[in-house]
Amino acid sequence: MAGKRIGILALQGAFLEHEKALEKCGADSVQVRTPQEITRIDGLIIPGGESTTIGRLIQEFKLEETLLEKAREGMPMWGTCAGMILLAREIADSDQFRLGLMDMRVKRNAFGRQVDSFESDLQVEGVGNTRGVFIRAPFAEKVWGEARVLAEYQGKAVAVQQGPLLTTAFHPELTEELDIHQYFLSLV
Repeated sequence: MAGKRIGILALQGAFLEHEKALEKCGADSVQVRTPQEITRIDGLIIPGGESTTIGRLIQEFKLEETLLEKAREGMPMWGTCAGMILLAREIADSDQFRLGLMDMRVKRNAFGRQVDSFESDLQVEGVGNTRGVFIRAPFAEKVWGEARVLAEYQGKAVAVQQGPLLTTAFHPELTEELDIHQYFLSLV
């Protein structure tokens, strides 16, 4: 991990919480907002937040092409909650902006509204037992091709990986546990 720099897309959402978690892991992280900053990182976290807002800001800040190019080059990316939606190839009942990098179709707000938020223990392949915080969370209702499900909650796919691309419907950055962050760092 020495010398590797993790970028956190800092347009909207829970980017500060990811920054604190990476610091606890001993990782070098930086907030990114420009195409130039994205070219100087080795891995990227797209945080939770509001997926339509983050998508609109990706377009306004002209980040789309750089993100797609870095993904083609194999840069690891991890999307939490809204980030999961933005990395999906398809979004059920929506034509909103997405990067479309992963072979999955996600359903937005699949577990209900903000007041329906909850926590649950999860078994994540390659990680083990961890705690998941679900806030207006999506899930992957269909996964195909190279994508594979790493964790389910009540039979719904809530963690998916495709090569160096990782998504979680839940928010590991809102717990004290660092295991998912360490797993992502192992991909970088």
